[in-house]
Amino acid sequence: MLWVKAFHIIAMVCWFAGLFYLPRLFVYHANCEDAPGRDRFKIMERKLYRGITTPSMIATVVLGVWLIGYNPSGYLAQGWMHAKLLLVALLIAYHFYCGHLVTVFRDDRNQRSHVFYRWFNELPVLVLLAVVILVVVKPF
Repeated sequence: MLWVKAFHIIAMVCWFAGLFYLPRLFVYHANCEDAPGRDRFKIMERKLYRGITTPSMIATVVLGVWLIGYNPSGYLAQGWMHAKLLLVALLIAYHFYCGHLVTVFRDDRNQRSHVFYRWFNELPVLVLLAVVILVVVKPF
């Protein structure tokens, strides 16, 4: 079980790294005014999303389900776990919205400013803070 937990944490760290960096690329991409720069951001965004962030999300979810499988009645009886799973569901939605934005930028259809993406970039930080507090403190 400890090996599964360790790999779950590693996958989660990799997933969050992608979710922190991808919207930062959107900030720079939205500010970019030259075609070679935009093309470079398109490649970086695609590779980060497909090559690191999505596989890390899948590994995080699979390993998390595996961990719950060790004691489903115990984990699912705890309120903090329900709150954590809700936050994970929101994070998965955020992840797929980032994938949508990768496509928007790829197709040169972005209509939002870099300021929007600066704020958008902060959402996974809030989720990470809440999830860590829930898992470590188990407030309810």
